[in-house]
Amino acid sequence: MERGTQLLGVVGWSGSGKTTLLEYLVSQLAAQGKRVNVLKHSHHDIILEPAHKDSARLRRAGAAEILLASPYRYALVHELRDAPEPTLSELLCRLAPSDLILVEGFKWEPIAKLEIHRPSIGKPAIFREDSHIVAVASDVAAPDDLPPGLIWLDLNQPGTVLEWLSEAMQKNLFAIRA
Repeated sequence: MERGTQLLGVVGWSGSGKTTLLEYLVSQLAAQGKRVNVLKHSHHDIILEPAHKDSARLRRAGAAEILLASPYRYALVHELRDAPEPTLSELLCRLAPSDLILVEGFKWEPIAKLEIHRPSIGKPAIFREDSHIVAVASDVAAPDDLPPGLIWLDLNQPGTVLEWLSEAMQKNLFAIRA
C-alpha cells in the first residue's frame, strides 16, 4: 500500500445511512481531485454476473480467479474455495494507490472509524463499545455523557461531515502506518 494513503472505517447498523453518506463523501472528494477507494464488506455472496454468463460458468468450472474486463471497468473475482476470508490488510494490498480508503464494514478491525448512528432504527450506538470510533454522524443531538474527544456530527448536514473529514485528512489523522 502506498505511503500517504489514509484509511477510515465507516460503521453502523443496516439502514442507518452508511451508503448514502459514503456516496456523498466520495462524490465530493472526487470532485476535489481526491482519489478515493472503497472497500465494502458483505456477509452475503457476491454475484457479479448471472449464472449463465461466461465468467460465472468459468468460475463454476474451477477457475481460481476471473478478471472480467471491458472498455469501462474491470472486476477481479477470486474464488476462496473453502480458504479463509482474506484479512482487511490482505484486501487493502490489492487496491490501487489512493488518497483515502473508506472501509464499510469490518466493525471489529482496530482502525479509526466514523459511526453512522440513527436511534430510530432501534439499534444501540456502537461508539460505547468501540474505542476506535473517532466520530459519530447522527440525526440526534450528542448525549450528555459523550466520551471526551469523540466528535459528534449532524448526519442531516453531510457537508459538516465532509468538512470534518477533509480537515482530518489535511492533518493526516488517518494515515496508514507501515
